[in-house]
Amino acid sequence: MSSNKNKIIYFIATGLLTLLLLFSISMYIFNYKMVKETFINLGHPTYIIYPLAIAELLGLYAIWFNKTVVREWAYTGFFFNFVIALSAHMQVDDGNYLNAIIAIVLLMVSYFYGNKLLKQGKNS
Repeated sequence: MSSNKNKIIYFIATGLLTLLLLFSISMYIFNYKMVKETFINLGHPTYIIYPLAIAELLGLYAIWFNKTVVREWAYTGFFFNFVIALSAHMQVDDGNYLNAIIAIVLLMVSYFYGNKLLKQGKNS
């Protein structure tokens, strides 16, 4: 696959993932009461809402601007966050697990194509 196609796929997947996470972060901050109820229903502690919003924002920064091991940790953190969210929604059977599935797919595509681009950059 050409370098341009890899870039297009990477930027689309990473852009959509970013939009999804920015929506999530804004909900954590501006619609705290609803998010708090959701966390309680899912069995998660509510004190992690604001730290999770900050971690998601820092993770996005690492994915877009950091090409070191910090980027790998950001992808890993997002992966565990999304898998835990998927598992929690499935356990309570509330039917709200589609966003987690979409996030996992976008994350995997972004990671795979981001690594392809980094390898291509090192070989050129």
